[in-house]
Amino acid sequence: MTVARTGVGQGKRNVLGVLVDVTDYADAVSRIMQAARDRQGFAVTALAVHGVMTGVQDRAHNGRLNSFDLVTPDGQPVRMALNLLHSAGLTDRVYGPTLTLKVVEQAAAEGLPIYLYGSTEPTLAKLVPALEEMFPALKIAGVEASKFRKSGPGEAVEIAERIKASGARIVLVGLGCPRQEVFTYAMRPLLDMPLLAVGAAFDYHAGLLKNPPAWMQKYALEWLWRLGLEPKRLWKRYILLNPAYVSRLLAQKLGLWKATPPAPATEPVETFAV
Repeated sequence: MTVARTGVGQGKRNVLGVLVDVTDYADAVSRIMQAARDRQGFAVTALAVHGVMTGVQDRAHNGRLNSFDLVTPDGQPVRMALNLLHSAGLTDRVYGPTLTLKVVEQAAAEGLPIYLYGSTEPTLAKLVPALEEMFPALKIAGVEASKFRKSGPGEAVEIAERIKASGARIVLVGLGCPRQEVFTYAMRPLLDMPLLAVGAAFDYHAGLLKNPPAWMQKYALEWLWRLGLEPKRLWKRYILLNPAYVSRLLAQKLGLWKATPPAPATEPVETFAV
């Protein structure tokens, strides 16, 4: 899984008012690792249709997303939107679980410890040995399961202090969309390292979810696979949001909707999921 620098990075482009980066795996990993080496705060998320639509439906959240340092096109429909609207020329998406492995591999190679935040204790108990088996040189500085509640007064600082005290240089956040993006936004000013909102990556790499066949991923049918695996939890996300995404994308392309991006948010959030 070698990472080579490319010239793909072309900055952010407007997809339904959400600013998504024209990037590939090599460019994304390079930027994340540079921030880790330089000890710089760096907020990253990988957005599929659901993630983009959370911004469309909540303008305050849209502003938070637009403040991220790197937003990758996690789903094929988001990659296709960049190509359709902005002639980006992207041949592949930058999928959160795959990006996670590429970053972890590079972190292991450079001896930069990672911190796992989110999901459940049973999931983390499977994830840690799975990552250590894939990358024997990997240093895991800390592991912290979600509390499944809102943060209390001063808790953000306490979490940041635990992460910094661990010696971590990269934080992987698995809280689910949009909770993980709000967490990443809230914690970025407190940490001098990249925070990656990685979605279902914890579940995939812990062996709790199976990836769809390659042909389904290629033809933007991964949503159908996920819907089949978790119909009760995901039916609203895909049955309602997918048509809304397509209709808004066409409206933006035809000039019927300006989809003006809100300015990047700067104000702190009072409480957020921890």
